[in-house]
Formats: sequence, structure tokens, C-alpha cells
Amino acid sequence: MLLYPSVDNLLERVDSRYKLIALASKRARELDAGLPATKVRFDSNKSVGQALEEIEAGDVVIDPVMQDEED
Repeated sequence: MLLYPSVDNLLERVDSRYKLIALASKRARELDAGLPATKVRFDSNKSVGQALEEIEAGDVVIDPVMQDEED
């Protein structure tokens, strides 16, 4: 169960659960591959939790060009 960050808070940043999951999984893979994190300190030890924290903070967003192509 996801307690932090709250799914409600995350859905304020991303407009659907599907897009949230896709964005978080992509960012988690980037973190696992060694790309630098946007935050200095995370509450979560796992890359998926860290990705969700970055999304909640607004540091990671869906590419607006790609989003326009989908709509």
C-alpha cells in the first residue's frame, strides 16, 4: 500500500493513474541506471518511492510535447 506520497497528491500532478505509473516506472529505471536524482534526501530507500517523491515535488513531469501528441 502506498502511504507516502499520497496517490491523491500525485494525481494533482499527473492527470491519470496510468500516466502516473508509466512516469514513475520510467523515472525509477533512470534512477537505477545511475542518472542523478533531483532531490538531495529521500524518505524512501527504493527507486520507485524516490521517483514518486520527485513527481510529487514537481521535479519530474510528463514531456508536454509528447502529451500533446497523445491528446
